[in-house]
Amino acid sequence: MNVAIIPARGGSKRIPRKNVKLFMGKPIIQWSIEVAKNSGCFDKIIVSTDDDEIAEVAQNNGAEVPFMRPRELANDFAETIPVIAHAIRWFTSNNLFIDAACCIYPTAPLIRKEDLMSGMYAVQSKNTNYAFAAVKFNYPIQRAFRINGSGGIELIDKSATSARSQDLPESWHDAGQFYWGKRDSWIEELPILGPKSIPIPIPSIRAQDIDTLDDWLNAEYKFMYLREKNLC
Repeated sequence: MNVAIIPARGGSKRIPRKNVKLFMGKPIIQWSIEVAKNSGCFDKIIVSTDDDEIAEVAQNNGAEVPFMRPRELANDFAETIPVIAHAIRWFTSNNLFIDAACCIYPTAPLIRKEDLMSGMYAVQSKNTNYAFAAVKFNYPIQRAFRINGSGGIELIDKSATSARSQDLPESWHDAGQFYWGKRDSWIEELPILGPKSIPIPIPSIRAQDIDTLDDWLNAEYKFMYLREKNLC
């Protein structure tokens, strides 16, 4: 059995009530639920939450909320892997066996079902623990710098200053959308960014991690562009 697990706690600070805030006319979590349903990848779609309002919105949009997340997994320091492992253990305790679980963030309205399907196929490989959406950095990270205490700069990699940008190796980062993982990978709490993880490349126009109001606005601009071009 494949399950989608959407972790959505109620205590977001930088964007209050972020997981049910309206995004393009819908509670943002609704977009994640809908793409999970439309992908055809999942036998069950659940939301792991500690919040009654989030639970109600999730259920009204076709997701299940079979338990309320314990307080110790819903604070500011709770990490994704233990939250997903907790949900999988709940299934096991109720005699439901999971082959693979996909964590889908509730604030990822730019996910496409094709990306979820690609992740599902990738994680089915024998030597794969996880598969996740990845985006290429638009600028060579080798030329990053810090601003020091006097207002000047400190180069991260001094050797890169004389190289042409096209000669520097590409670098990628987690898109912050979804993580497919085998059951045992989650239960054993193996790191997602590990040697047995497969990235699913997506273009930057379809990725936006949403932590701040600026991020939220950028996600709306990208969504409107993709909708105009019939790409979402």
